[in-house]
Amino acid sequence: MQKILAIAGPTASGKSSIAVKLAKKLNGEIISMDSMQIYTGMDIGTAKVTKEEMENIPHHLIDIVEPNIPFSVSDFVLIAKNTINNIISRDKLPILVGGTGLYYECLIYPFTFGSAKSDDTIKQKLYEELEKYGPNYLHDKLKQIDPVDAQKIHPNNTKRLIRALEIYEITGNSKTESAKSDKILQYDIDFYVLDNDRQILYDNIAKRVNIMIDNGLEGEIKNLLDSGCSFDMQSMQGIGYKEFKGYFEGKITLDQVKNDIILNSRHYAKRQITWFKRYEFAKFVTKDEIIKKFNL
Repeated sequence: MQKILAIAGPTASGKSSIAVKLAKKLNGEIISMDSMQIYTGMDIGTAKVTKEEMENIPHHLIDIVEPNIPFSVSDFVLIAKNTINNIISRDKLPILVGGTGLYYECLIYPFTFGSAKSDDTIKQKLYEELEKYGPNYLHDKLKQIDPVDAQKIHPNNTKRLIRALEIYEITGNSKTESAKSDKILQYDIDFYVLDNDRQILYDNIAKRVNIMIDNGLEGEIKNLLDSGCSFDMQSMQGIGYKEFKGYFEGKITLDQVKNDIILNSRHYAKRQITWFKRYEFAKFVTKDEIIKKFNL
């Protein structure tokens, strides 16, 4: 089984800087596990690592797709697996770095996303419920059936919402229950999660957002819009971008945008921590503990 290392954790926890130190120490190369840093031209709002911060360590799966191009989890898994194989073939250590839980899930376990058959009759019934009662009704329904999957799906993502409910009605098992039999790790993975004091984490989030605003996040988004992007695109749904929709429509102020980004980032950090706590093999550590363990 191939040996890999992972540095996961919530947003603004300091993953990138620790990963570079580890790569230097362990003859490694970094694979980004961030669903927003894949996009070109989205640098400030994603806190993308700079060339200087990379310190000549190869970083993979950053700037690999234009923001107006759809990019699926299966696209990511295919590229990431090939990248891992390539790094190992050169006798180097792949180091996964980032906080997108779904990317980790589909990479380290067998990828069977959406493998259940479809039933048009069930699907039609669910769409009728959606039209009659709205997305929140279906989301509440999923919460009762599969709270783990419900946490991953926004109520407005009706396609995924209906698919999850469809799987349950077809198989009699929730998507999470159906996946349990597939929970065999595909790699020999040392999985570390940076676990800082919550108040320090929240302070770091606020500082990061202020720096983003000062560094020209508004201008970055204007450039994206001028180049043909719109707020309904997948790439513009990320935190740090979607909050600007009301601003560019003249409905809210820049201060309101900043506060919304901070609040949404804090909520996201909580969800990230909850996600990684599901992994029995995950080791929750502070930055200082990582530094001490690897003598960085």
